[in-house]
Amino acid sequence: MVAEAMKEALEDTPNLSIKDIDNHVCSYFSDHFEQQLAFSWIPNDYLGLAPKPVFRVENGGAGPGTAIRTAWALVASGLSDICLVSGFEKQGEVSSAKANEFIALASDTDFDFPVGGYYTGYYAAMEARHMYLYGETEEDLAMIAVKNRNYSLDNPYAQWPLECGGKRITVDDVLSSRLIAWPLKVLDCCLLSEGASVIVLASQKYAKKITDTPIWITGVGLGSDMMRPGDRPDNPGFHGMFPAEARTYPKHAMKPREPYPEMTNFGACKVAARTAYKMAGIKNPLKQVDIVEIHDAYDSSELQTYEDLDFCRRGQGKTLIREGQTYVDGDIPVNVSGGLEGFGHPVGSTAIGQTVELFWQMRQEIGKKHKSDATQVKGAEVGLNHSHAGTGTAISVMIMKR
Repeated sequence: MVAEAMKEALEDTPNLSIKDIDNHVCSYFSDHFEQQLAFSWIPNDYLGLAPKPVFRVENGGAGPGTAIRTAWALVASGLSDICLVSGFEKQGEVSSAKANEFIALASDTDFDFPVGGYYTGYYAAMEARHMYLYGETEEDLAMIAVKNRNYSLDNPYAQWPLECGGKRITVDDVLSSRLIAWPLKVLDCCLLSEGASVIVLASQKYAKKITDTPIWITGVGLGSDMMRPGDRPDNPGFHGMFPAEARTYPKHAMKPREPYPEMTNFGACKVAARTAYKMAGIKNPLKQVDIVEIHDAYDSSELQTYEDLDFCRRGQGKTLIREGQTYVDGDIPVNVSGGLEGFGHPVGSTAIGQTVELFWQMRQEIGKKHKSDATQVKGAEVGLNHSHAGTGTAISVMIMKR
């Protein structure tokens, strides 16, 4: 799969040769699916890159975003001129139940996992709390699922069209789908996937030799939070960092000593986003960012992330979807590729694939690559990529500009 992705990248970029690559950063999530350690060595062999440097970056679901950040740092530091980032996952090697078990091993295996801790349960608990505090409904979540899955029907790289037969879904379809952990139903959850993607990062000097239309990375951020969501209320690491969030805590609930991020939001995201915004010179992301790819492992986490990316005040994520602001023709289009719910979630590849979609969007190439321009955001110049791990334990944010 990595070789197929690399072949397409080379076909799209005639001035780039595999021999030009001087470093290879590889991302995959789990050693368990293929029963193989040091798996990054294998695609490096397939691509004919030996004896060039190769290493793996692993950071849970944020691994691919962290891998891009690592490659960016290699190029920015002068250690690399042209760096390949590859990512892959093959979750279909095992049953869905076993795949979910492997994924859950990235939660706390001393306290949470042994008592039935699976990610759907974690996210359901966090979203139930968010609903209690801020009042969104199951219908609001379903609207996000409908948006993402239906947009994926215009994306030939997406997984969902193959599973649904190309049929559009409705809010009622989501609400009537099988309950997994309230309020999350099957269609509120992302897909288990197999896939691979690659991107190439180059210094300014070499980028201009490779292409006339480069896309520049202008900001990178990475944040972390407590591994167990139950440890996050009163987390002293966030004490005093976001005073506005403390002031907007709802009056009908008992206020923790440190009310942000509580169990309802992702403090690592806000840290990563504000780091990236500052580097990129973005002061008003809702107005200055044109297109976004959010890690929607669950549609609930997409809604929560609207708030943590500062697209709206805490508790107002529901307003963005109700008003259609995150649709392709809205103020801040989100996941018009289909997101993880429609495009798919091959974990080690996911944020790299999202970056490819943003790259095509900002070069106005969606019509060419998707064979349809239905989801092309016209004139998109600034993109944001969000890569998310665990229950928000590690999150990266990257800003790209045409």
